[in-house]
Amino acid sequence: MQLTAESKKVIFKKFGGAEKNTGSTEAQIAMFTERINHITEHMKGQKNDNNSNRGLIRMVGKRKKLLTYLHDNNLTEYRKLIEKLGLRK
Repeated sequence: MQLTAESKKVIFKKFGGAEKNTGSTEAQIAMFTERINHITEHMKGQKNDNNSNRGLIRMVGKRKKLLTYLHDNNLTEYRKLIEKLGLRK
């Protein structure tokens, strides 16, 4: 199951400030986190799904780059986001 348009709007409103603010770093990180959590649950039951595993690894890498960017440019927002999303850093 993919994310619905309504769930994306909720994520963008919560982390990006507005439903249409899809370009903010915080909103993109939140979206990647939601997708990563979904694929992780899928991978628990489908251990041999190599295509999903590759996509998962790529998404984790993209999220890591965005987190590094946010850390370098706005440390307070980085710390708030890590706490909200429950990421270990």
